[in-house]
Amino acid sequence: MTLHYRFPPAGAYRLNRCLHALKSDDAFRDRYLADPEGAATAMGLSADEGAALRAGDREALVARGAHPYLVFMAELRLTMAGGTAEIEYF
Repeated sequence: MTLHYRFPPAGAYRLNRCLHALKSDDAFRDRYLADPEGAATAMGLSADEGAALRAGDREALVARGAHPYLVFMAELRLTMAGGTAEIEYF
């Protein structure tokens, strides 16, 4: 039987923790927007993880073990906080 869901690997903990903070923590999100590289480094991300996060490269983040939901929500919250797009509310 092939599972349709794979749990994120333990090695991706820091990446998922950072994505969760971007999604949920206004202060961290503001810090990230002001200094993406510094915030990513403070969360313990590797250079590759930080680069993928700054680029908004969903495929690269998921390939590194990021949970797809956290990638989506972090990107949405960053977009909303940055005022770079209109977000519809239902």
